Amino acid sequence: MLAGAVAGVMEHCVMYPVDCVKTRMQSLQPEPAARYRNVLEALWRIARTEGVWRPMRGMNITATGAGPAHALYFACYEKLKKTLSDVIHAGGNSHVANGTAPDPRHGGPRGPGATGGCPPPRQGRERGAAGCVATLLHDAAMNPAEVVKQRMQMYNSPYQRVTDCVRAVWRNEGAGAFYRSYTTQLTMNIPFQAIHFMTYEFLQEQLNPHRQYNPGSHVVSGACAGAVAAAATTPLDVCKTLLNTQESLALSSNISGHITGMANAFRTVYQVGGVTAYFRGVQARVIYQMPSTAIAWSVYEFFKYILTKRQEERRAAK
Repeated sequence: MLAGAVAGVMEHCVMYPVDCVKTRMQSLQPEPAARYRNVLEALWRIARTEGVWRPMRGMNITATGAGPAHALYFACYEKLKKTLSDVIHAGGNSHVANGTAPDPRHGGPRGPGATGGCPPPRQGRERGAAGCVATLLHDAAMNPAEVVKQRMQMYNSPYQRVTDCVRAVWRNEGAGAFYRSYTTQLTMNIPFQAIHFMTYEFLQEQLNPHRQYNPGSHVVSGACAGAVAAAATTPLDVCKTLLNTQESLALSSNISGHITGMANAFRTVYQVGGVTAYFRGVQARVIYQMPSTAIAWSVYEFFKYILTKRQEERRAAK
């Protein structure tokens, strides 16, 4: 859990300015001053016109939510991954879950320097299933922080502090507003994490078949996995941003006064911006996810390796 918490905080905070740009670029009809051609131009203009620290606004609530959310995520992921292996193929790797035949190259025990007491490789779909279930817990913990964060990131946001935003949302929209995008978040994150883990696992098989601690392979695999998953799920992320921010332009075209539910968000995005609106901010989303997932996996694998090594040393000393 400690490894997961550290990885989560690092992932979200290091790339937070790009996440701010992504939120703004996903605006359906932004004001002229908030229309950006690319990520670098957006960061330059935000820093020049709104202050150097403006892209960092809301990072504190993100860090507060990311720690426990990712601790739950990785703990659940590791537990379920091992459980699924033991249930389908007792004591080892599940080729039934993978939909692949056993590979004799990976049939033996793991070598020294491996990143923990996990089963051998070829766990792609098994990891995908474990990642999907772990996402349920992660999003439950993270969704309120996402709502506050994105409202503070928007251009001309009236909120200077996290507490101001929380109070305003609670008073004007009720507690349910903090989970208005939860089902959309899950609908996005379950395929995102399935694609993410399966791509990471596939690349690890190619780059690091013996599953030793290899920082380079973790960085490359994590970055590529994040890019593929991010691009594939951008339409759902645009809808999630709309549900979280309740953008005023979209609200004015919505009879009920609030946009609720994924179907409503999908219709509103199409009505306001057409098909191309579903891919607003895809560049920023991919740029954000590549280093974020690379950082998350490399930090996670590093701490996992260190903690596992210490546990083995303690057992050997007894």
